[in-house]
Amino acid sequence: MLKMLVRLRSGRRLHTYLKIGTCVFVGICYFVFLFRESINAFENRERANRLEVADYAEPTKQQLKRQQIQRHNSYIQHQNPRHYRNRNKPGLANGSLAVGSKTNVITSSTLNPVYEYSEELHSCTDRELRQRRERLNTVCEKYKLQEKYPPNPWEFFISPGHNNLVWCNVFKAASSTWLYYFNILAGYDLKYLERTEVQPIELARQRFPRPELPELMELIPSALSFLFVRDPFERILSAYRNKLEGNRNSFYKGLGNKIMHRFRRRSFGGPWPRCGPTFEEFVHFLIQENEEGHLASFDEHWAPIYRFCTPCSVNFTIIGKTETFQRDSEFIIRQAGLESLLLGKLPRRKMRKIRNQAQSGIKSEALVERYFADLNRSTLDQLLKIYRIDFELFDYDYFKYYDMVQGTPHWSQYKSTPIPKAITGPVATLSLSPSSLANSAPIPRAP
Repeated sequence: MLKMLVRLRSGRRLHTYLKIGTCVFVGICYFVFLFRESINAFENRERANRLEVADYAEPTKQQLKRQQIQRHNSYIQHQNPRHYRNRNKPGLANGSLAVGSKTNVITSSTLNPVYEYSEELHSCTDRELRQRRERLNTVCEKYKLQEKYPPNPWEFFISPGHNNLVWCNVFKAASSTWLYYFNILAGYDLKYLERTEVQPIELARQRFPRPELPELMELIPSALSFLFVRDPFERILSAYRNKLEGNRNSFYKGLGNKIMHRFRRRSFGGPWPRCGPTFEEFVHFLIQENEEGHLASFDEHWAPIYRFCTPCSVNFTIIGKTETFQRDSEFIIRQAGLESLLLGKLPRRKMRKIRNQAQSGIKSEALVERYFADLNRSTLDQLLKIYRIDFELFDYDYFKYYDMVQGTPHWSQYKSTPIPKAITGPVATLSLSPSSLANSAPIPRAP
């Protein structure tokens, strides 16, 4: 009897162990199955993304334009039939823009009720943008810059499927954000843009090839065209910090070494320092290049805007500024009717990368005084010969820099009599003729 009880208990225990083992085995098999399915799904998605990117690079420029126009027309017709019927009237773009002359004014915008909108802010922005165009036209006419600098289409982006949106990419003037916007307009998936390591400008050029001059001039009269500008000296400081300071940028390391060899003294037989050129050495490099007639071949990150985007020869509808970037960008997006495509589409977790911000997180405008304190007045005078037209065109004040450099009395003593802003001042000895400010050769096209 005792033996039977022992056998019975042993059998029940074995049966329990078998059940537990079976459950564990089934659970492991199920986990492996789910893991394999996840891996397969991820590989399929990556394959589809690669094919998508490859497919976009294959169509011709004409095919890309037709596809963009067809997508945009179907979207507009669905969202706003009245806007679609009126969009092809002569002299109108977006049903509300009349551009192509120097006195054109943006009168209304295509609104999406999903987003908050202030008519007062719109009117204020419109008025300020009109004043910027009027000032630019006045300075261009004063120095006859339209004749001196013909249109340079090399850095323009044209999206014909979005009301002929035309943008000139001024490097170091919020260009990274608008490259991201243009990549969205090009049809790239948002998730792909967040994780890809391909440079935004490379992605954008796959969908928006560099335009030819006849194509650009044909589109400008009916286009919503714009560029963003920045205080010229803040811009070159930002370029220096991003490309040359500390020799951290491998692509510009050779140029940094060249600048140091040209302008830095070293002890006999001692090694060259590896910290990269100083800001003062970089400024002397720019001055020497200009004096030797190499202004036309300046790197795009510090080339003067009046030569690079030729705003006196291309009648831009909107001149945005980095100081009012958020407001001006939203104004452009609304005028183009692209609220649903672009507003609120920048990923927050990659904002620093998208906006190409410094690793320290400190903006260049907060460090201007520290860097310019290493310069003297004579050096600043020579630097102004390169960028003074930009200061005047876009209404930036260069007087403040004379308070920062060495050996200069306070600039207010130069203002004993009323003088026009950005026309005369502490550098009155400089010639204001375009021939003395810059070389006349156009910017060469890259091979």
